[in-house]
Amino acid sequence: MISEISALSAGFGTGLSLIVAIGAQNAFVLRQGLHRDAVLPVVVICALSDAVLIALGVAGVGAVVVAWPAVLTVVALVGGGFLVVYGILAARRALRPAGEALRAGSGTAGSVRRAVLTCLALTWLNPHVYLDTVFLVGSIAADRGPLRWTFGIGAALASLCWFAALGFGARLLSRHLSRPAAWRALDGLVAVTMLVLGGMLIVGA
Repeated sequence: MISEISALSAGFGTGLSLIVAIGAQNAFVLRQGLHRDAVLPVVVICALSDAVLIALGVAGVGAVVVAWPAVLTVVALVGGGFLVVYGILAARRALRPAGEALRAGSGTAGSVRRAVLTCLALTWLNPHVYLDTVFLVGSIAADRGPLRWTFGIGAALASLCWFAALGFGARLLSRHLSRPAAWRALDGLVAVTMLVLGGMLIVGA
């Protein structure tokens, strides 16, 4: 029992250390949380996607992907292009903000669909997600032997806790970001993050 708890805790700590960083996915979840727009589906997509990728890594799929490095190159190019486009849109919002973008509230069907598609793209078109979950978590879990799946569950729980806290906890900051200047600063941060990461992915490919 103690060994299971140890493996679970180690997995949780490892997963948390990998996802608690400023990145494209986290920036998007934060913005959706501040707008209170499609927060639940976005959190579910991020957490479930990480759980699937972690499971693939624990199962040893990483070794199979290494055999086709061209796959990650294609993902890097497509994902990098997507991040650059998203960054440009965020920069345009920062430079020419629209009044309706500053109000927090529940999203419409169109905005929910757009948020879901954007979240899926930011998650599955980012090669760093595969490196962190499939390769890194998978390789660390392999050292746990028969407890590797317990380690993986811990990592998946860390992802769920983090995205839930980021998405639903962001509303606590909404009153501090009620001014248009604050939203412009946030969009500026998102734009810089997306453009830098997108450029790095394209150059690195």
